[in-house]
Formats: sequence, C-alpha cells, structure tokens
Amino acid sequence: MVSLDRPIKFEDVDAANIVFFARFLNYAHEAMERFFAPLEGGYAGLILQRRIGLPAVRVEVDYAAPVRYGETLRIETSVVRIGRRSATLRYRMVRTHDGVLAAELRHTVVTTDLVQLASVPMPEDVRALLSAHLDLEQAPAGAGQRV
Repeated sequence: MVSLDRPIKFEDVDAANIVFFARFLNYAHEAMERFFAPLEGGYAGLILQRRIGLPAVRVEVDYAAPVRYGETLRIETSVVRIGRRSATLRYRMVRTHDGVLAAELRHTVVTTDLVQLASVPMPEDVRALLSAHLDLEQAPAGAGQRV
C-alpha cells in the first residue's frame, strides 16, 4: 500500500462545505501519480518519455462520509487485480482527524501505447510495482495471474 495525505482546499468544496463528489476522482489520480513515482522518471516519465499511458476504463466509487474544507484525507492505494494489459487499483480515502472512511474507489486502467492509442502488454517494471502492492485479501481469485 502507498499512502498520500491530501489536505482539502477551499476550491474542493461545494456550497454545502463538503468535498464535491467528482473531486474524489482527482484525488485518486493524484494518488496514482504518487503510486507510480518509484518508476524511473516517475509517472511523468512513463507518460512523456516512454509514451505509455494508463487510461481509466472503469471507475466505481462508494461514498461513506463527508469531508470538509480544512480536513485532510489519507489516500491508501493498493492493487486488487493485475491482468496482462490492465490492473485495478483501490483507493481508500480516510479522514485523518478521526479515521473515518470517507470514500473507496476501484479504478481499472489499461496499459496503452500513447502514440498508437492501442492497448499493449504491461511493461515488466509496471507489473512489478503493481505486484508489490497487491492486496490479496481484497483481490478476486486469480487477480495476480496474467489474463
């Protein structure tokens, strides 16, 4: 699991002073960039130099508790499935001041050649990083196998 603490900014909240629901997708992407930081050149290097992208093909979100301006979320990123060309990441977003789960997202990405805009087999370093954070308790049977 890779962790990221994300303070909630004024621009993140709506008129009810709670985080606007779509912002959670932005937070997940910030956490994904942090997750891939250990790769050579980080997430930016994967995209800009290697021209390998990880576009979303499916996102599921469960909202559990509100988050307000001035609070901080701890975003815990793990992997629940790895295929030949795709993976599913799980983001648990927990309020740091009380430990309450605010939201949980599952985000399926497909490794993509950004020049051809076509899916490609997952690079070995990407697979190794994903495998290092595979949460076997949350993964469906066979999740770590190449499919």
